[in-house]
Amino acid sequence: MGTDKALLPWPPQVSGQPQSCGTFLSEGIRTLAFSTDFVIVVAGANQRLLAPVVYACGAAIVANPDPARGQFSSLQLGVQEVLNRGRDAAILMLVDRPPAAHATVEALRKAFVAAPDHIWAVVPEFSGKHGHPLIAGRELMGAFLEAPANGNAREIEHEYQSHIQYVPVNDPFTAMNVNTPAEYSALIQTVT
Repeated sequence: MGTDKALLPWPPQVSGQPQSCGTFLSEGIRTLAFSTDFVIVVAGANQRLLAPVVYACGAAIVANPDPARGQFSSLQLGVQEVLNRGRDAAILMLVDRPPAAHATVEALRKAFVAAPDHIWAVVPEFSGKHGHPLIAGRELMGAFLEAPANGNAREIEHEYQSHIQYVPVNDPFTAMNVNTPAEYSALIQTVT
């Protein structure tokens, strides 16, 4: 992408509207702040770049001391920090894509609270694709922590699929990946 994807401008500038200075990261923090007690961002080598945005949005940052271990090791650090703060559930969201709508996060939160005891997590589903953010309870967070650092969240989700509730949502951002400048440009075109 030529830049850290978490810092890509978001929402895009709409002609005739006041200029936005948000990013995927800042808007993701703001979205989560409505539905959570606190927001933790796990950073790697990009910690110095992300920290000003994280702190300006009222969130905390945790540094992955060995980001070369991969994204899953960052997930494990974040989950452990949530448990260290005495919480039994976490909303897990990637920051390298546009954040889900606040209404989507609230719908997922309500589904998680209302879910039967055998449900360990709720995952959004848009057009048959599973996405983010997901809400993980203590049991799924424990499964994430027991896996090797080079593990994969998707594999663990599939292993415990009988404990996952998929919630249909009308939010394309939940299932979207932005990996190239062309994909980002196409995304901008769809929302402006």
